[in-house]
Amino acid sequence: MRLKAKRIVITGGSQGLGRALATRFAEEGARIAICSRTYDELNRVALDLAVRGHAPVFASCDIADADQVKRFSDLVLSEFGSVDVLVNNASVLGQRIEIVDWTRSAWDRVIDVNVNGLFAVTKAFLPSMIGQRAGSIVNVSSSVGRKGRAGWGAYAVSKFALEGFTQTLADEVRHHGIRVNSVNPGALDTEMRHAAYPDENRDTLKKPLEVTDVFVFLASDESRGTTGQCFDAQDYFKTKKEIV
Repeated sequence: MRLKAKRIVITGGSQGLGRALATRFAEEGARIAICSRTYDELNRVALDLAVRGHAPVFASCDIADADQVKRFSDLVLSEFGSVDVLVNNASVLGQRIEIVDWTRSAWDRVIDVNVNGLFAVTKAFLPSMIGQRAGSIVNVSSSVGRKGRAGWGAYAVSKFALEGFTQTLADEVRHHGIRVNSVNPGALDTEMRHAAYPDENRDTLKKPLEVTDVFVFLASDESRGTTGQCFDAQDYFKTKKEIV
């Protein structure tokens, strides 16, 4: 088990990639804490993991709400004592319209979740990593966070911000033994992807579990010394497949 006894927090853990990561990490021996805005979906994930012998810590949490983030982090730290890995996965897509058509309130909601929420969750768990002088933070990015494209608006801008956050934080905490990296998962069969491309044939897309290898690598001690890097999950998958 590559993640035996690792204490891992995953935001947006109730569906899609977050759920797949919770499942894969648990199978690799990790202790899991997950959050999302929807309690019922979280509860289903928790029950599924419990049936497999992995009982996660979980709570509903809108990461754009600082009070909810504090309650969630207090719960996790009371259960775990500290955290070894944080996966900042939670995000919202927002509208697929041109920037000129955005309202301020809709724009602010995407930025509040995808940027300010990223900051709030990281700030909540980072001190425990600093205290133990070890940890891994993995931020889930997107191809539109590296090259902007029309119609992606606040979501693209938020993912560009995530990449900048990753680089800045990686440089700040490397002397604490903490590594910070980003991963672009690529096109996956998720509800968020379907909302962005409603006419796309979902059978042509990879399932979230298929791209979890790079996340296991970054969560494990195998990636010690790897920081400030941007990974593409599906390229990593292809490389591993060719090696095998």
